[in-house]
Amino acid sequence: MARVEDLEPESLTLEQKAVHDRIAGSRGGVVRGPFAIWLRNPAIADAADTLGTTLRKGKLDQRLFELMVLIVARHWTAQYEWFAHAKHAPKAGLSADVVEAIRNRRKPTFARDDERLIYDLVTEMNETRTLSPATYDRAVAMLGLDLVIELITSIGFYTMVAIMLNGFDAPVPGGERPLP
Repeated sequence: MARVEDLEPESLTLEQKAVHDRIAGSRGGVVRGPFAIWLRNPAIADAADTLGTTLRKGKLDQRLFELMVLIVARHWTAQYEWFAHAKHAPKAGLSADVVEAIRNRRKPTFARDDERLIYDLVTEMNETRTLSPATYDRAVAMLGLDLVIELITSIGFYTMVAIMLNGFDAPVPGGERPLP
């Protein structure tokens, strides 16, 4: 059960309503997950939406972006985060086998070097809280410094989202628990 109930539209302050409408406009007309919680503090909700939208629409290939999110979600067992992104991964070009391996905490077999790099980098950041010189150099050589900055910022953002969702026990629609 959620620790914080969603705010009813009629109970929103003017500031919350303005932020709600901006977020809904960039997220398919709805405000769910961490944004529904953050809406209680509209300044945080607005800032998180701005950063999240910037990262989501960034230069990192969507296939690699969704791979990064799934690795973070699995690391934190963030049920809602997994639910929200696992459905986007195949549409972005990530294989179902890779998604299922991550879901089951197995190292996937990658056909593409860029996916292997993302997996290694995100996993290393999650497990060691740092990045070795070898992984950093490999990432810069393959992606370029600008994308490495975007990638590491995205890892931080989605880690924050996972912690937020887990801390408030955000429910998955329909009561699913997609991660074992």
